[in-house]
Amino acid sequence: MQANVVAGIDLGGTKILTAVADRQGRVLAEVRLATEAAKGTRVILQNVRRSVEQAMSKAELAGLPGAIGIGVPGAVQAGLVHLAPNLGWQDYHLTKDLGQLFGCPIAVANDANLAALGEHCFGAGQGSDNMVYITVSTGVGGGIIYQGEIMAGVSGTAGEIGHITIDPQGPRCNCGGKGCLEAIASGTAIARQARELAAQGRGQGILSHVDADGVITATAVGRAAAAADPEAREILHRAAGALGIGLAAVANILNPSLIVIGGGVMAMREIIWPVMEAEFNARTHRGARRAVTLVNAALGGRAGVLGALALALKEVGGVTGATHPPV
Repeated sequence: MQANVVAGIDLGGTKILTAVADRQGRVLAEVRLATEAAKGTRVILQNVRRSVEQAMSKAELAGLPGAIGIGVPGAVQAGLVHLAPNLGWQDYHLTKDLGQLFGCPIAVANDANLAALGEHCFGAGQGSDNMVYITVSTGVGGGIIYQGEIMAGVSGTAGEIGHITIDPQGPRCNCGGKGCLEAIASGTAIARQARELAAQGRGQGILSHVDADGVITATAVGRAAAAADPEAREILHRAAGALGIGLAAVANILNPSLIVIGGGVMAMREIIWPVMEAEFNARTHRGARRAVTLVNAALGGRAGVLGALALALKEVGGVTGATHPPV
């Protein structure tokens, strides 16, 4: 075992991204493997072990790391994964099984919380001990950092920003509610609204920007909006307004100094940001608005794995705070 090396793992439904770092937080190697979640827990854990072994080998290190941090897409409390549908887990003691598999300290957290920790320790959130991270992608997720630590809540579900109700009469959300932020502003929601237009015989400007497969995606809506298509812009403006309302609620309740915003949908920043910020400014309490800054996320798809590294470094008393290029 390499006592001076830690591993961070971003475990998703389709991919495992693993990185190893020294105690100073310097990333030594990264490896990406398929999760193969459909094959069951035994195969998932085998692939997790294989990803760590490959990362150690890529870094020219023998053995296993001295501690591991891992993020999973579900509610986590004290190492117990209450529910992770993409992995087929419910009330699963992941910490116990990983501890037996690796023989070192294991720290488990929700993946969005770890993305927040990653931005706090290594990205746009450095220097802010009270911040909120939100990712707007296929869904809408988030994480809260309070006094430098993840705020997970009593059952591990704090930071579910995507399920703030924006419109009580709005579209049905995957959570079962209606009018959630995720149901209006996520990439999935943006694509759904464009498909609804097409079903009505409208949205020709959007249809002209779909890929060869003919599938209407949020990316196609973004392309059409960039070409000044009014229907595409209307969809993105609605999403942006919903984001502004949701972020105002977050700022009014938590009073953070920083809100870090990332995710694939924010690639359409030039169209989304002005509308989002105007709605945010109009709905945020003056004192909260004066204290908070909205910024772009800095780490992209590496936020989760770097957050997992930060979690592992806390286990061994290591150092975080440096920035790291991709390996």
